[in-house]
Amino acid sequence: MGRGRGDIMKNSKIYPWIVVALLWVVALLNYLDRQMLSTMQESMKMDIKELAVGENFGRLMGIFLLIYGLMSPVAGILADRLNRKWMIVGSLFVWSAVTYGMGYATTFDQVYWLRALMGVSEALYLATALSMIADYHTSKTRSLAVGIHMSGLYAGQALGGFGATIAANYTWHTVFHWFGIIGIVYAIFLVFVLFDIERKPLVTNIVKEEEAGTENKSSVWQSLTLIFGTFSFWILLFYFMAPSFPGWATKNWLPTLFADNLGVEMAIAGPMATISIAIASFIGVLIGGPLSDRWVQRNIRGRIYTSTIGLFLTVPSLILLGFGHSYFAMIGATLLFGIGYGMFDTNNMPILCQIIPQRQRATTYGIMNMVGVFAGYAVTLMLGSSKDTGNLGLDFSKLSIIVLIAIVLMLAFLKPKRELCGK
Repeated sequence: MGRGRGDIMKNSKIYPWIVVALLWVVALLNYLDRQMLSTMQESMKMDIKELAVGENFGRLMGIFLLIYGLMSPVAGILADRLNRKWMIVGSLFVWSAVTYGMGYATTFDQVYWLRALMGVSEALYLATALSMIADYHTSKTRSLAVGIHMSGLYAGQALGGFGATIAANYTWHTVFHWFGIIGIVYAIFLVFVLFDIERKPLVTNIVKEEEAGTENKSSVWQSLTLIFGTFSFWILLFYFMAPSFPGWATKNWLPTLFADNLGVEMAIAGPMATISIAIASFIGVLIGGPLSDRWVQRNIRGRIYTSTIGLFLTVPSLILLGFGHSYFAMIGATLLFGIGYGMFDTNNMPILCQIIPQRQRATTYGIMNMVGVFAGYAVTLMLGSSKDTGNLGLDFSKLSIIVLIAIVLMLAFLKPKRELCGK
């Protein structure tokens, strides 16, 4: 009987948007749990002395990114072959349990290895969720649906900024405990309301219909052969990686940059930075999603044009973030960056749907995410050293150069002919 109700629900016209709403909350928790650490550095270093050193804090953020990146292709491969509902539920449950456990950490090593475990569990989520959303939506709503989901990440990033504020009034232990419990409860809730969608058999120019029943090892190899043999994939891979440098830099170091450039406490700088960029990113989604969905109906490169316009907006904002020393400059630059990044972020999976078939999509996104996260790992460590030497702002602004290169390559070489996946 329960299965029957589930079938009725997931086949209803409104359920694709219910999926977006359900996963929006998961996305919020995903970034909330990872963002809290960056804003609670000041509170935590009172108990864990090693966190007072910028390089050590960079290592702590970096191990998460390293493990997260290594696991992303694995997560994508699994998402193309397993039930995505259970991957999402399991991922949320584990990282929430890790968040809860962070509240009991008393040493740097304990925090370090818990962040590593969080990297494993959170890696299973994003490619899986985006793949499911893209399957539930058509080309007329895909960018908007993906964008709304991504806005959950921004909301989590914003709320994570309040970690320092809550910790100042209670303890950092309490913050981790409560948000861990919330995630565990929501994972249990999803068991009853989230359903996967049936996917088409694996059929491509490489994998013929009669080969659909071959063993998973062969299918994985064939999928990877298809992906890496597609020239457009390499262009999109670099295009995805380049903004990851400033993207992860803002996630992990923007509150610190606000505190340093404006001379304010982290309890003020954290919420100011994260809320500004979250609001702006959501505006970018609201602009970039509908614009892309309409533009692509007239021109197949519409999603690419929308994405590159957004990414171009981040170039001047990075320079201003690096050298701004007024509230107007810092908040203005953050708003500009957020709008641009939101327009870029909402179109990544939809653009991928134009060059890679449906059954390789999550695997491909996992590979892209790995490269993007490794870029984040590198920039997090680099900016940790920059913080210690007093060059955080200067090195932050230099990230605009690689973004410009990515825009030029994308416009020059990526020319999709049709959308290959989804309904």
